[in-house]
Amino acid sequence: MHTTISRNILLWISLVLVFFHRATPLHAESWVVYYSDKEPETRFESYSLLVFDSQYHPPLERLKERGKIILGYLSLGEVENHRRHFSTVTEQKLLLMENEDWPGSYFIDVRNPVWTELVIEVLIPELLQQGFHGLFIDTLDNPGYLEDLDPKRYRGMRQGGIHLVKAIRRHYPELPIMINRGFDLLDHLIYDVDMILAESTRSQPDPDGKGHHLTPDAEYEATAAKLRRFKEIRPRLKLYSLDYWDPTDAKGQALIYRQQREHGFIPYVSTIELNQVFPEPSP
Repeated sequence: MHTTISRNILLWISLVLVFFHRATPLHAESWVVYYSDKEPETRFESYSLLVFDSQYHPPLERLKERGKIILGYLSLGEVENHRRHFSTVTEQKLLLMENEDWPGSYFIDVRNPVWTELVIEVLIPELLQQGFHGLFIDTLDNPGYLEDLDPKRYRGMRQGGIHLVKAIRRHYPELPIMINRGFDLLDHLIYDVDMILAESTRSQPDPDGKGHHLTPDAEYEATAAKLRRFKEIRPRLKLYSLDYWDPTDAKGQALIYRQQREHGFIPYVSTIELNQVFPEPSP
């Protein structure tokens, strides 16, 4: 595959990033993740950082006029079959096996330079042209999972994930980037991202998949300590958390918010579908 970005598009992107870097505070103390387009704009009034799906989202311009920072979703470790670029990655033979936990979503070979080229020259420009300020990078737990699953077949997957993020930063040096998990890669990436999201660190799915329970304290403390160490190395790095909980259990939600803040995170609690906005329970 060979793609090129026109000089005009490159100029437009660079102007957007320069304006964003100069005019917008990068880090926010209240945030929300929302992967739908049904909620009214007023539901986002109390949040300064918004993470939206890159295809299904509310109109961006009026939210930006209100000073919201908006990051667009980009999955780097797998591709769902409803994404616009699914046919392209299929034709380019970039897909591996289907993710059994998410039917219709396929692991992608992050070692392949064609994937890096597609991300940098097509997917990110498309996202920025929609009006997003930056990226929310997801599914970078997958490279390490695959390399551990079959070390011979998937040798170099972790390094491929690291190289991919570094290539994004090299091509978009001012682009705000939040990375979701990928904890086994972060030792190599803390200067290439601006925000780390610790998804599902204080809560975990129940075995039957019908609810959630609190992560064992020792496991939670170890993860939080590791992420705080990254912030000690690079103080401007911001740590966010996303946990899932029963929205009718205000007491349980409040506990998660409190404990995540005590451990240095900027928290948000929702449901696994991420298709509604759930305000933090009142004290």
